[in-house]
Amino acid sequence: MSHFTEGSLRFLRGLKRNNERPWFETHREAYEITVKQPLAEIVEEMDVRMGKFAPEMVGEPKRSIFRIHRDVRFSSDKSPYKTHAAAWFFHSGGTSKVGREAHGGGAGFYLHLEPGKSMVGGGCWMPPRPALLRFRAAILKDLKTFESIVSAPALKKRFGALSEESMLKRVPRGHDPESPAAPWLRRQSFTVGRSVTDAEMLSPKLTATLEKDFAAMLPLVRWLNSALGLPPARSR
Repeated sequence: MSHFTEGSLRFLRGLKRNNERPWFETHREAYEITVKQPLAEIVEEMDVRMGKFAPEMVGEPKRSIFRIHRDVRFSSDKSPYKTHAAAWFFHSGGTSKVGREAHGGGAGFYLHLEPGKSMVGGGCWMPPRPALLRFRAAILKDLKTFESIVSAPALKKRFGALSEESMLKRVPRGHDPESPAAPWLRRQSFTVGRSVTDAEMLSPKLTATLEKDFAAMLPLVRWLNSALGLPPARSR
């Protein structure tokens, strides 16, 4: 299996300094060899590994790997390329899309390669409103189970607390602000993550490390997916 190398980071650093099409085309071979190919092989290996402990979750290079081209249609920043590489591992019964456009997408695992800023995470980031409402309903139905998952020692030791990104200042309309569930109802994302050093990203043990990360996040990912009607699986 190919692994990320110092060349992977060198390419991304160069792209950050020269974010323009002529430079990228001149260095396209380096991108293919040091970034795209290793990431595809890591995705494939993680798919095999997940088949053993999370068989409902999949990794497919064509669907998991994010395009390096930026969508600049509605952005004042017209830089054509992302200066990182990333992949998404998703429920086989959902879609590979993420964020507010990901209707039916579900929760999953995320890998991000960027010099000095790499990370791994999981959960459901900024879900569309129908999914968010289902998460809130599931929390209210069984708060104890949800809190036991997000406070599990294995999760907290590796990732800390659930992210507070984009939290509402108040509980949603119609909910009791004094409810024990209030802090969770204010969330618009349900994710955890941790920074990954350059050395970890370049290590041949990366996929073994990712397996431990994904396994620690799996109870949260499964809870979120179950709330959306995407159940766990015993086998593929």
